[in-house]
Amino acid sequence: MAQELELKYGCNPNQKPSRIYMTEGELPIKVLNGKPGYINFLDALNGWQLVSELKRATGLPAAASFKHVSPAGAAVGVPLDDTLKKIYFVPDIELSPLACAYARARGADRMSSFGDWISLSDVCDEATARLIKPEVSDGVIAPGYTDEAMAILMQKRKGGYNIVQIDPDYKPEPIERKQVFGVTFEQGRNEFVIDDALLANIVTKNKNLPEDARRDLIIALITLKYTQSNSVCYAKGGQAIGIGAGQQSRIHCTRLAGQKADNWLLRQHPRVLNLPFVEKIARPDRDNTIDVFISDEPDEVVAEGRWQKFFTERPEPLTREEKRAWLDQQSGVALGSDAFFPFGDNIERAHRSGVSYVAQPGGSIRDDNVIEACDLYDMVMCFTGMRLFHH
Repeated sequence: MAQELELKYGCNPNQKPSRIYMTEGELPIKVLNGKPGYINFLDALNGWQLVSELKRATGLPAAASFKHVSPAGAAVGVPLDDTLKKIYFVPDIELSPLACAYARARGADRMSSFGDWISLSDVCDEATARLIKPEVSDGVIAPGYTDEAMAILMQKRKGGYNIVQIDPDYKPEPIERKQVFGVTFEQGRNEFVIDDALLANIVTKNKNLPEDARRDLIIALITLKYTQSNSVCYAKGGQAIGIGAGQQSRIHCTRLAGQKADNWLLRQHPRVLNLPFVEKIARPDRDNTIDVFISDEPDEVVAEGRWQKFFTERPEPLTREEKRAWLDQQSGVALGSDAFFPFGDNIERAHRSGVSYVAQPGGSIRDDNVIEACDLYDMVMCFTGMRLFHH
């Protein structure tokens, strides 16, 4: 460990000099390979906090895929069914719980995860490294790596892949500081614990909150704790399936996250699962083609566009009516919001993506309107009483 680490540059190439350092003691991280940059470390340290907190809250290994200081995906180590293995492009290998968590975190929103930073709560094992190897990724942070995992990861980027180890016992000071325009900001760290007790205040008529839904709400809330605000997170099956980050309007967060959740479900449509791709299609081309195929672009753009060269035969596009019918089958989705919903329109939009369970701070002058909207759709909603802004 060292007290400081010089970086190539800051957020942009013109921002020099750049370094990370400790005013007291040594850095809690060690670069095992590569040369991580300024934004890499912002993603790594935020991602590590997220996955270590998910592990403490659920007892399961956790993984996150970070881009530009917000998660593109976050998940715990719940086994994958055959459909999820197919949409996540998981090879036919035995998956460890950590590998399942990573497959979920990376696979939920593959467009946003392209070129991500990976965070793992547990020692990276061979199965997880094998899933990481073919993906376009900037680097990974974990409390350790097995010899087999290191050998696999060292093959990425012609041996230059960024591999960072963090001390899992590191505890930061209770006061944190940063500078903006030469002015130093100081605040107490957000050490608020998110657990089952936070979901006790159910304000809707429907108060049936199953264990799986509780887990998913906790995953959504912990994810939001490390997502640039305003933010909304949809979760299901032990993972985030749609994250809306950094929007100025709450409804735009809900729409953005909802569209990502819709895409996650549409990727499971039989016609999408069986798209006739040419052999040896590049992974980014495949992901981009799927995204266009399920998008709201006019059907003729999908059918006649340049994407056709990636198919062995022309696939029949999904109509808007077919998409809506497929999405209407969705239910049991959990939704978390980092601040209160000011209007019932957020609930209306959430309902269209199969949301059945909601957790938000409450405290709006229009809480009654939001509760009424939930009751209309027989949703369960908890008021947590705690805002989770992150900047």
